[in-house]
Amino acid sequence: MVIKTFEYTILDSVSPTNESLGKKEFSLQIADKAQYLIHRVVKTTAMNKAQFTSSTKTRSQVNGGGRKPWKQKGTGRARAGSTRSPLWRGGGVIFGPKMKNISKKINKKEKQLALRTILYNKQKQIIVFNKFELDEPKTAKFLKNLVIETKNEKILVISSKPNQNLKLSVRNLQNFEYIMANQLNVNALTKAKQIIVDESSFEVIKETYCSGN
Repeated sequence: MVIKTFEYTILDSVSPTNESLGKKEFSLQIADKAQYLIHRVVKTTAMNKAQFTSSTKTRSQVNGGGRKPWKQKGTGRARAGSTRSPLWRGGGVIFGPKMKNISKKINKKEKQLALRTILYNKQKQIIVFNKFELDEPKTAKFLKNLVIETKNEKILVISSKPNQNLKLSVRNLQNFEYIMANQLNVNALTKAKQIIVDESSFEVIKETYCSGN
């Protein structure tokens, strides 16, 4: 691991032209030579979400079939030993799906390291505002203040504290996702082509994902 710093510009959310309020720096401890970690965390998280609950019954689990349907010889019909045979309608299933658990464990520190590394790698896609000020949930007003071109790309809005007006404003937008700074996940950050965050979120991120290193 190595500590790296990136510089960001703070924009005024109240200003119609998003006036710059200055620049600051943010340091993160990232995985410099372990880029595979992000891929492993993303794949494992997706795998753990899969349920694999499909299940069929074998011939030993199907009800009935206790007696032989007809005698072995003399009927002119094919031999049959049980109505639970997979060849019969309502019988068991050969090689059908079964419930299984393929979940894997990822250490908490590995998740945090992958998350910090993604944040650093996406530093050029991060837009920082001093704060989010919305006196009412208005989607048009939110977009007008931020002056953002969506271009049908995933945009992640990160808030340092619960903001119901912001959440409701983002909810109507197809490509936007609202998330709290202390609830970040690797998948959301990976998919985001642009990240909008308020300045206070950096402190929350530092306290939540940079402790114990």
